[in-house]
Amino acid sequence: MNKISSTLLLIITPLVAFSQEMSIDEKIESGFKPFADWVGSIVFYAIDISGQDVPIVLIVLLLAALFFTLYFKFANIKLLGVAIRAAKGKYDAVDHHSVGVVAGEPTPGGDVFESPQAEGVVGEVTHFQALTAALSATVGLGNIAGVAVAIAIGGPGATLWMILAGFLGMSTKLVEATLGVKYREVGEDGKIYGGPMYYLKEGLKEKNLKGLGKVLAFLFAIFVVGGSFGGGNMFQSNQAAAQLKLLFGVENGFWFGLVMSFLVGVVIIGGIKRIGQVTEKVVPFMGIIYVGAALVILGMNFDAIPQGIGQIFEGAYSGESVIGGVIGVMIQGFRRAAFSNEAGVGSASIAHAAVKTRFPASEGIVASIGPFVDTVLICTMTALVIVVTNIKSNLFAYGNLDSGNNVIMNADGAHLGGVDLTSVAFDSAIPNFSIILTIAVILFAFSTMLSWSYYGLQGWKYLFGKGRLADLIYKSLFLIFVVIGASSSLNSVVEFSDAMIFAMVFPNVIGLLLLTPKVKMELQRYLKAIRSVE
Repeated sequence: MNKISSTLLLIITPLVAFSQEMSIDEKIESGFKPFADWVGSIVFYAIDISGQDVPIVLIVLLLAALFFTLYFKFANIKLLGVAIRAAKGKYDAVDHHSVGVVAGEPTPGGDVFESPQAEGVVGEVTHFQALTAALSATVGLGNIAGVAVAIAIGGPGATLWMILAGFLGMSTKLVEATLGVKYREVGEDGKIYGGPMYYLKEGLKEKNLKGLGKVLAFLFAIFVVGGSFGGGNMFQSNQAAAQLKLLFGVENGFWFGLVMSFLVGVVIIGGIKRIGQVTEKVVPFMGIIYVGAALVILGMNFDAIPQGIGQIFEGAYSGESVIGGVIGVMIQGFRRAAFSNEAGVGSASIAHAAVKTRFPASEGIVASIGPFVDTVLICTMTALVIVVTNIKSNLFAYGNLDSGNNVIMNADGAHLGGVDLTSVAFDSAIPNFSIILTIAVILFAFSTMLSWSYYGLQGWKYLFGKGRLADLIYKSLFLIFVVIGASSSLNSVVEFSDAMIFAMVFPNVIGLLLLTPKVKMELQRYLKAIRSVE
């Protein structure tokens, strides 16, 4: 503990001086904005479909998810029960042991039969810890703020398309997590190194595409490092600090950033094992609080639920210009699902690669639970609360937004963003719930930063080596960016980092499509192995 405290002290001390010069963020913003806009315009390049601008990256994610769902014959739904049982550890006896020589086979050169011998399993975390670590990176502000904006723009109908995209994303997670385990590397100290960098490099090498694999792996590693500093770090600390400022009127987020940086540092210095131990407690806790509150509100407004569900189904297939309107609503739902559960981005496979297992597909199946919890469950809860409370309290008109995509409230004309809109919806049913929501936002942000620190570190080590110095440099930078994010408004830097996250889609999806047959073989092998205990 003394070593950890000393390391964190060395990291945090220079930040006190930095806090006196926060006006520098304005200089960074003005200088970086043109570059950030250029990168964003490439990654989020959109094409026109019936009058709607549809980002190509969104089309890639959805088509890939649809392909995987059909290729694996709806395994995302049919194997959901297997996934839950595997996450609970029912198949660990099969999953953690194997027999090197088939029982009953004669010893070479003699007639003595071999006995089955169980060997130690490779990995650092359990199925449940890997799942919660991956979920902690996706269950976050997108579920609270992003869904609110999607519903406000696209109307209640966006909810149905969001749910559909969540189910499709389960298939993508199955594929990328299976590959993450199959092609992972194990260090001499037992630490696991996995994710798209490794299955792109080694998997494509097996298909005689060594050069392509190396290029795609290198690009992915760069993108995941960039994304970890921005969308997985600065944006999280910034929004958590903003919610704190809104609730308590705190002017400077620097000290909040220092506290958050210290707490994050205590956890991430311990590596994936420590992250898994924390997320397996934090993620279920915050999920129960948030979903529980949503269920309470829906119970209080039970009479409005049928009308709300009716609006969701009606809005999914109607619009101002029929085709254009439907596509617009569809895009909002699909966009929120894809941007929330990150299926196809490849990041989650980094956490899943560290699992203790002998069967790569075991973790692929468990990973498919992620989009179900993130999008089908939690995002849908947010959407239902907003739709139902809007019916009862007439909070706002759908599509009534200002130029900054803020919702214009009906009562006083206030312009509110995503988190604020969700807060108002919850407050309308449970007075002062915004206090609990603030705690939830901070917990969501904290857990997201934990997992993204691990994702970025794996990309960093792939680029710069697996030594202790590389490890310390990355973690130091990550903790510094926690403070910067909380105490500044570097919008362009964060937008650039978000573009980095979704740039990961292109190299990752290429690899997933080329390696799909490998996943099918692993899936068949695992399902055959667990039949004995079904």
